[in-house]
Amino acid sequence: MKAQLEKEKAWVGKYVNRSTVKNLSTLFALIAIWISLSIVSPYFLTISNFSNMFLQSANIMILAIGMTLILISGQIDLSLGSIEAFAGAVIAVLSVKYQLPIFAALLIALLVGTVCGMVNGFLVSRFNFPAFVATLSMQGIARGLALIITGGTSVYGFPGLFKFLGQGKIGAIPFPVIIFLILLAVFGVVVKSTKFGVNLFAVGGNEEAAGLSGINVKKTKMLVFIISGTLAALAGVIVTSRLNSGQATIGEADVMDTIASVVIGGTSLSGGIGSLRGTVVGVMITISIRNGLNIIGVSAYWQQVCIGLIIIAAILIDQFSKKER
Repeated sequence: MKAQLEKEKAWVGKYVNRSTVKNLSTLFALIAIWISLSIVSPYFLTISNFSNMFLQSANIMILAIGMTLILISGQIDLSLGSIEAFAGAVIAVLSVKYQLPIFAALLIALLVGTVCGMVNGFLVSRFNFPAFVATLSMQGIARGLALIITGGTSVYGFPGLFKFLGQGKIGAIPFPVIIFLILLAVFGVVVKSTKFGVNLFAVGGNEEAAGLSGINVKKTKMLVFIISGTLAALAGVIVTSRLNSGQATIGEADVMDTIASVVIGGTSLSGGIGSLRGTVVGVMITISIRNGLNIIGVSAYWQQVCIGLIIIAAILIDQFSKKER
């Protein structure tokens, strides 16, 4: 009898580890939120609302992919929202004021995000800046440049083709969501099945040990910030298309929502632990709460308070999990 019990415990330990339990608990939390919000408002669980919710939150989904990689590597990026605004301002000014072809303006806007990420990565990997300091500095620089090139005003008058990027649908699926799903599939493979993905976890788990094992720590940090910056620029282009205007103020609350989503999804702020699968659920929780609060008429100010409390709760759970490990 005792031997059988030990055998069953071993089976449970093998197939139901802490990570699985955490992922399932997050999924159950999402289901509970959906049920609660559907009781409060019958409109919540409708195709129309979900389509609108995904369309408006596609930029957060894309930012969350980059932030997941950043946190897994043991870093943090506070500049994503500002890079998002800067890239949106760039494509607006180039395509509207200077009449540059939209594809050329798009490439330059993405390049702007890549360069911002490269600067972050360079400061962190080459000059040993704390990621918090480097990206906080970039946050101010990118936001300031966005305000300078737009003159602090909204830029209107995009060509019709550009509008499809942030407003279009293929069937019933918003086009920005399709972009997110493609990126999710690509980076899912990158994280799980490439040397770079392995290096991310190694560097985030123990940077010194990773270096001693032959991993190029500086290169890994540089690449992850470049990816994050480029994805932030793409998110900015999509938001600009959806709003049909270039605004230097977009993305001000997006870093908060993105960090909340990624941490809720099980990615540790300490590095070395995380998954894009968990991030998807975390994003769904965050955007569902935002959407639900909007439906019931809660002001944007109180929504910020709620997201802040969610981040605190997620970090506390992460801290308790680390103690158990």
